[in-house]
Amino acid sequence: MKHLVFIALFVSTALCSLAQTGIIKGFVYEKANSEPIIGATVSLKDKNKGTQSNVNGFFTISKLEPGDYTLLVTAIGFEPIEKLVKVEADEAAGQKIYLEKKSRELKGVKVSARREDKIYETKVGITRITPKELKILPSIGGEPDIAQFLQVMPGVISTGDQGGQLYIRGGSPIQNKILLDGMTIYNPFHSIGLYSVFETDAIRSADVMSGSFKVEYGDRTSAIVSVVTKDGNKKRHGGKVAVNPILAKVFLEGPIIKDKEDSSTSITYVASLKHSYLKSTSSALYGSMGEPYKTKLPYTFTDAYGKINISSNNGSKVNLFGFSFNDRVNYQNTSDLDWKSNGGGLNFVLTPGASSSIVSGGFYYSDYKIGLKEADNRPRESEINGFDASVKVTTYFDNHSELNYGIEFTGFKTAYQYYNFIGIKQEQNDYTTQVGAFVKLKKNFGEKFVLEPGLRVQYYASLPVTRLEPRMAVKFNASENVRFKAAAGMYSQNIISSKSDRDIVNFFTGFLTAPDFEIANPDGSIANNNIQKAYHLIGGVEVDLKSLEFTLEPWYKYFGQLISINRYKLLPSDPDFSIETGKAYGIDLTAKYAKGRHYFWGVYSYGYVDRNDGRQTYPTPFDRRHNVNILASYTAGKNYDWEFSVRFNYGSAFPFTQTQAFYENIDFNNGISTDYLTQNGSLGIKYADKINGGRLSDYHRLDLSMKKKFAISKTSTLEASGSISNAYNQQNIFYIDRIRNTREYQLPIFPSLGLSWNF
Repeated sequence: MKHLVFIALFVSTALCSLAQTGIIKGFVYEKANSEPIIGATVSLKDKNKGTQSNVNGFFTISKLEPGDYTLLVTAIGFEPIEKLVKVEADEAAGQKIYLEKKSRELKGVKVSARREDKIYETKVGITRITPKELKILPSIGGEPDIAQFLQVMPGVISTGDQGGQLYIRGGSPIQNKILLDGMTIYNPFHSIGLYSVFETDAIRSADVMSGSFKVEYGDRTSAIVSVVTKDGNKKRHGGKVAVNPILAKVFLEGPIIKDKEDSSTSITYVASLKHSYLKSTSSALYGSMGEPYKTKLPYTFTDAYGKINISSNNGSKVNLFGFSFNDRVNYQNTSDLDWKSNGGGLNFVLTPGASSSIVSGGFYYSDYKIGLKEADNRPRESEINGFDASVKVTTYFDNHSELNYGIEFTGFKTAYQYYNFIGIKQEQNDYTTQVGAFVKLKKNFGEKFVLEPGLRVQYYASLPVTRLEPRMAVKFNASENVRFKAAAGMYSQNIISSKSDRDIVNFFTGFLTAPDFEIANPDGSIANNNIQKAYHLIGGVEVDLKSLEFTLEPWYKYFGQLISINRYKLLPSDPDFSIETGKAYGIDLTAKYAKGRHYFWGVYSYGYVDRNDGRQTYPTPFDRRHNVNILASYTAGKNYDWEFSVRFNYGSAFPFTQTQAFYENIDFNNGISTDYLTQNGSLGIKYADKINGGRLSDYHRLDLSMKKKFAISKTSTLEASGSISNAYNQQNIFYIDRIRNTREYQLPIFPSLGLSWNF
């Protein structure tokens, strides 16, 4: 309550300070389709006052004396525009600005951030992915996907192509929250780790927050990935049809009611459908290659997404969307896994009256089910479903300063059934609710210093636990080309995964919540509560040298309490859960060059990740000491219609636990009545005492791609693409089959041709 009173007083004081002054606010759109432009610079000509448009294209300039002003709006790749605006006291001059593309600059690959964004935003541990960058990466099968691009982000480790998971700066997948237009997606990546559930052509932007993320985000202890989709073309119908050896897809967008750039309301749609048939095509691709690639890849998935956008003249809008994602991998006579995810939601953006505030939020519902059947006839099943609701207010002040506050409600049900390695059944059926409230102030002191303190209050009703989580970010602009930054914070979460940090390969991901009964700490004492906790600290320096940008970020994460399924459970009476601690630290160096026809992105990451279960400290299976990603692209041709791209990845060896011996495992669940003399026991494995004491071989892969565009009309193009993944056919280890003592490999050389029609 004290925090709410503080917020009310702060806002009231701020509004009073605006008395007898006016505001210019509005939205910046691309003229061709009325999509919002992110990061456009909006300033007052001949005055030292301006701002940038946010992810919705919104901008505001406050505390303006009544009078006439010339608004200057610029954005990379667009023609600048000037507009005369009259400001009156106690009123907001609402504006809708439409920018036309520069035909010449559009063809070049220029995706650098704007100067204002670098100076006035802390940007600690945050990387924004744009649609242009997504399409530069050499993509397996010819269709770009965010799952492949995330692998070249600083601090991101991928465990491979098949069943690959993404680990972000020391956190496991369950510690990363993946958002689609504000909605949590519980499993965003398909079993063939090359593709996500997100439709690339529908993405407006994606922010990867690899640590020390801000108070707007809660209930995760490692990282956030927030994907924002387009509203849809408000001027004309268009889309894309594509086919390649892995999948086929259709993407459509257009107006139901066109945007006429006047006082009318516009309604648009976005729809996409993609289906993978890799299980059918892989045998044709690899049938003649012999060992070790003779087995076809039994992966398939189907993703459907639809969205309706309703936008008013003042920029307020409502989005309605729904999705259906499913995935299956069926290794005959070995394992059969499938999962389904369905849901939908509503989100909104409101720009009230003469205020310099913007109100956003949403309500979402989703259901995720996964099942696994293996040769042991012990089915594993998991389900999580529930709702999320949120409201956030952002109030903009002079000199790029702002106040953010809001509240979130979450409720979900989990149902889980699993059998551990000795056949003991573990299950949970639970329902939990949680509430998060936050407040954050961003204050810019000229162009030298940015201070961004915040506080999040997180309440977990089922435990019950209330957490105060302070967070802070700062930036010091030593000069226009050199900037220092840092961020720190406290984080927590309730959701738990059935996967263990000791699993090398595990397609099954079950979801649970922390239990409401006592759990012992690694030292034997009883934990004060069962919430998972983490502490982050990130530093950094940014250096610009003309078209070349460098970022260096050392980081540290301490996981003070991690709740996991008890992997030592041997008897039904043993506890179902255990507590571990862990730490992760490292340093990431990023270099980026973008000018004209050339684009370069290079990342080197050095890191350590370990866990302690009370018995020993061990490295996690994703503890990769060195990771290098290099991406380069060149646009050729008189009409900029050829594109050549190359990507190289090197990763040092992952750890694994060695096998010491095999033995016959007798089932003694019947106690003294067990017939151990005639019983045929199962094959037992004696593992090395040191968890993950060994190392697999290094990983490296080279991908190449070439694209050629053919203009059909002003708005229609045909694009042919050819790509070779793993160009020199490196045998990278997928996993080692302990029983047969054989190596299973990731994808071999994968040539493909793709064809797409953009209209």
